[in-house]
Amino acid sequence: MSDDDYDEIDLASLSDDELTKQMHDDLYDGLAEEIIEGTTILLDRGWGPEKVLAEALVEGMRIVGIDFRDGILFVPEVLLSANAMKGGMAILRPLLAETGAEPIGKVVIGTVKGDIHDIGKNLVAMMLEGAGFEVFDIGINSDVDKYLAALEEHQPDILGLSALLTTTMPYMKVVIDTLAAKGLREKYIVLVGGAPLNEEFSAAIGADAYCRDAAVAAEMAKSMILARRNLRRAEPPGPSVAS
Repeated sequence: MSDDDYDEIDLASLSDDELTKQMHDDLYDGLAEEIIEGTTILLDRGWGPEKVLAEALVEGMRIVGIDFRDGILFVPEVLLSANAMKGGMAILRPLLAETGAEPIGKVVIGTVKGDIHDIGKNLVAMMLEGAGFEVFDIGINSDVDKYLAALEEHQPDILGLSALLTTTMPYMKVVIDTLAAKGLREKYIVLVGGAPLNEEFSAAIGADAYCRDAAVAAEMAKSMILARRNLRRAEPPGPSVAS
């Protein structure tokens, strides 16, 4: 769609259903201003922030994620989509906090010690936020103490470890082994990713899963969170204490 076509669209004149579908298209095309305008219009029409997030933004990013996974969209395009998503989230985040809305889950993510690459990590963080997670990005060159401090502070469900260099990949095992030594390993779902990684390496270092790209990471995070919660619900209660 050309810029002239976009100029002809009056978002305020669209029905709710038409507007949400248009926002999906605008997210796909990385149009931040249109996403901010659409988010504001829906809120003004009485939509709750949770509904705007789920039906307009998360659903739009789900479509982006599918085409990224299938090789139809590429990193630069997805970064534009994620940036547009951030425009809407900037409006929704304080409103969601006021309502006490719970995210799908919490994630701490960082690039491991010795590695200063962050484009992949940033894309994963954006896709996770677009999927409804609360994300705490601790940045690059993160040593084990930095991860431990973030886990203690934020109490996430998921820990994401990123590496782009083969020389820094082994540090992922240092982090996981440290969690195990401190009796914390089972508390977190550990997802790993980065260009040189594969499923065999992920299994060898004791991670829960390898994510080959940001779209897979978002899907994997959601499915593993739901699986863990369903497992906890299915667990029988502990034995009662006799009086």
